[in-house]
Parts: sequence; structure tokens; C-alpha cells
Amino acid sequence: MVLVLGILLALMVGVALWAMGIYNGLVALRNQVKNAWSQIDVQLKRRHDLIPNLVQTVKGYAGHERETLESVIAARARAVSAQGVQEQSQAEQGLSGALGRLMLVVEQYPDLKANQNFLSLQEELTSTENRIGFARQHYNDSVMTYNTRIQKFPDNLVAGNFSFTTENFFELQDEAVREAPKVSF
Repeated sequence: MVLVLGILLALMVGVALWAMGIYNGLVALRNQVKNAWSQIDVQLKRRHDLIPNLVQTVKGYAGHERETLESVIAARARAVSAQGVQEQSQAEQGLSGALGRLMLVVEQYPDLKANQNFLSLQEELTSTENRIGFARQHYNDSVMTYNTRIQKFPDNLVAGNFSFTTENFFELQDEAVREAPKVSF
């Protein structure tokens, strides 16, 4: 009888340790996803901070292109106020489109294309876009690892009992935005 109780107790302790290991692994992956999202957020903020300077520089040369400039400002405002992965993804998609239209306007102004301030801002924006791309890739990789883990057996048993839910990928919905705008300087 004591032997049976000892075996049952050891089995229960083993199952508890196994569940704790899975739980702790899932918590670590969830935190990795949150950290990856915060890295995207940092780069998006950097992008949002560059846009007003870019708009002001263009406005000095192409002030009559008011509609284009206003669409960039409005798209930036939507992107800054967006919450969550899906809403942020859609807002950034709109901002990318507005920036693409702005760059097309710039093509009509050779003096602006040669302006050192504009060139510096354009270089900063390009660098930031690259950083956003890398951060988005890292975020999506983290989401894939996390989602896979909480869906695989036996981890899904622990995940379901402790309310671990899948995360959304940072995706571009519009096929036209998937392609980089064609701008030549």
C-alpha cells in the first residue's frame, strides 16, 4: 500500500514538474513575441517621427501638392493611433502607400531631389524601412514559434488550461503595398 502511494505521489510530482516546464516555456515564448512586437513599435515610432520633417521639406518646394501632403499627414496620424497588430498593420499599409505617392511627387522637383536635407531624411527613412522589415520578420518568426508550440501535443493541453492564445502575424493585406514603390533619384 505504501509502495503504491509512493509511486502515485512520484507520478503526480512528475506530471506537475512536466506541466510547469511546459508552462514556463510557453510564458518565455509569449514574452518573446511581446518583445518582438515592441521592437517593431520602436521602429514605427522612429518612422512616424521622420515623416513630419520629410513633409515640411517637400512642402517648401511643392507646397501646392497639398492633397498629397495632407494624405501623408492623415495616414501618419492613423498609424500613430493604431492599436494591436491587425490595426497597426493596416495603418502602416496606408502610410506606406501615402509615402509612395509623396515620393512620386518629389520626382517632379529636381531642386528638391538635390536638397541635402531631403536626401538625409530620405536616407533615414530608407534605413528605418529596412529596420522595420527586419523587426517584422523577427516578430513573425516569434509568433510562428509560439503559435506552433501552443498548438502541438502535449503542450496544447497546458496552453488550453492556462489561456494561452495564438498571436496574429504582422501581414500586409494589399498586394500593391507588397511591392516597393519604384522611385528613382
